[in-house]
Amino acid sequence: MSIAKGDIIRISYTAKLEDGTVIDTTDEKIAKEFGIYNEDYRYGDVYVIVGEGNVVKGFDEDLEGKEVGYKGEVVVPPEKGFGEYDPEKMDTISIARLKEKPRVGDRVKVGDRIGVVKRIIGRRAVVDFNHPLAGKTLIFEYEIKEKVEDTAGKIRAIFMIYTGREVDVKVEGKKAIVEVPRDFHFMPYAPLAKVSALNRIFKYLDIDEVEIVERHKKEEIPRFDDVVKEEEKKAEEETEQTEKAERGEEVESKAEAEKVEQG
Repeated sequence: MSIAKGDIIRISYTAKLEDGTVIDTTDEKIAKEFGIYNEDYRYGDVYVIVGEGNVVKGFDEDLEGKEVGYKGEVVVPPEKGFGEYDPEKMDTISIARLKEKPRVGDRVKVGDRIGVVKRIIGRRAVVDFNHPLAGKTLIFEYEIKEKVEDTAGKIRAIFMIYTGREVDVKVEGKKAIVEVPRDFHFMPYAPLAKVSALNRIFKYLDIDEVEIVERHKKEEIPRFDDVVKEEEKKAEEETEQTEKAERGEEVESKAEAEKVEQG
C-alpha cells in the first residue's frame, strides 16, 4: 500500500545543495566524508509522520504515494524549503544591544531572532536574519525503510520524533503505558516535547489515554549537585542545537530541527 498522509515511516536521507555540497545526512560515514560530522549527533534512520511537517514541505510532499523500499531523490525549490531570500530581513542593530562586541560572520541573537553579522559600521552592525538556506534549492536523496504498523511501534516513533528519547510502550486496549528514561523530565523543553508527542498520539492513533511512567531504583538516584551540573550542561547543549538548527546545520534531533525551522 502506498505511503499516505498520517503514516509513520522510517527513512534515511542525505541533503545537498545544487553544487553537490552535503548539508545534512543520517549516514555517519557520509557526514565524516564531507566534513559535517557531529559527535553529539546520533546518526541512523529517522522517523517521520508524513504530512506533519517533520521535514521540509517539498520533501514531505514527495513521500506521499511511494512504497516501502523506494530509493530516489527530490529537488526542493526555495519556496518549499526554507523560503526565498528576503532583503527586508537585513537589519541594522546597535552594538549596544548585543552581549559581546561582534565580528563579521558572528552569529548573534537579537530578541527572538538569530542572524549573521554581515558588516560593522561604527557602533552599528548589519545583521542578516534570513535562514542560511533561504533562497537555496535543496536535493534530498532518500530511502523509505519501513512503514510502522503496530500501535506500540508508532508511539515509540512519535516519542523519538518529538523528544529524541527511546521509550518502552505497552498498549492495553485504548490505553498506552509509556515508560520514559529517568532523565526524561529533566531534559530542556521536556513539557513542550511531551505535549507535542501526546498531541500526535491522540491525533493519529486510536488511543484515549496515555500514562507516562518514570521508574527509579534506589541505587540509581544521583546526587543533587550532579543533577544540577548535568542539567546546566544539557541546557547549554540545547541552546547550541537550536542555534545550529537555525543555521541549517546538523542537530541531535533532525525532526525537532525541522519543526523549529518551520515554526
